Amino acid sequence: MKLQIFTTGGTFDKVYYDALSDFQIGDPMAPEILREAGVTFDWEVEGLTRKDSLELTDEDRELIRSRVAACPARHILITHGTDTMTKTADVLHDIPGKVIVFVGAMQPARMRTTDAPFNLGFAIGALQVLQDGIYIAMNGRIFEAGKVKKNRAEGRFEDS
Repeated sequence: MKLQIFTTGGTFDKVYYDALSDFQIGDPMAPEILREAGVTFDWEVEGLTRKDSLELTDEDRELIRSRVAACPARHILITHGTDTMTKTADVLHDIPGKVIVFVGAMQPARMRTTDAPFNLGFAIGALQVLQDGIYIAMNGRIFEAGKVKKNRAEGRFEDS
């Protein structure tokens, strides 16, 4: 398997600087997590944006769409902020011949208590068995794009 990872920022890559939650989007954390896990498949990471997902624009989503559509890899993972992950997934709805999985985190990967490594590994495992389509991997579940929503009050994703 050759895996293409596109990063967009979001909580997955956030770095917090003070108690008032001032943050910036740091370098992508997926490469560090994959190296620590000792994965044995080929992967490549390309950063597309470094934004909180609430700041993503239609132009950013078009960039994501164009890079995914042009990518020769069949297996594509997109790290993305959880607040608008479903909206970006909808923009990719008609890209054929690819397994595309969005993944994010409720806590930054740099924090000691985080769901990021679990979510990333879970998403990569799912990529290897899913049929072509667009999916969201969060909270130990796989959701089809267009059939999922974020429950902010509960801090999880669920069927819509």
